[in-house]
Amino acid sequence: MRRKHHELQAWQLAVRLVKEIYSLTASFPSDERFGLTSQMRRAAISVPSNIAEGAARATAKEFLHFLHVARGSLSELETQIILAKELGFAKDTLMVDALVDEVFGKLGGLIKVKKAAL
Repeated sequence: MRRKHHELQAWQLAVRLVKEIYSLTASFPSDERFGLTSQMRRAAISVPSNIAEGAARATAKEFLHFLHVARGSLSELETQIILAKELGFAKDTLMVDALVDEVFGKLGGLIKVKKAAL
């Protein structure tokens, strides 16, 4: 069954981002499994999850709240990607970086639309 959020490009891209983050973190050192790997995966999962939860809410105001939470999680993930690069755990993040930028843009557009609906 298709849900409202399945049609949102921001959600679709965020799901792709989760897959990329899982792939990226699979090569991290095993002693980071409960550290940066776990943090990055949880932050990534939070993005499409909050978009979906917001889309299922009754009002534009509620949806807007969850879009902001998703954007916060995306900012957290972006910081963790930078840290992973700085620590030498991640070398090639061009695809992930591009997806983060794209999701930021789509979330910004959704936030603008929902704000206008208030």
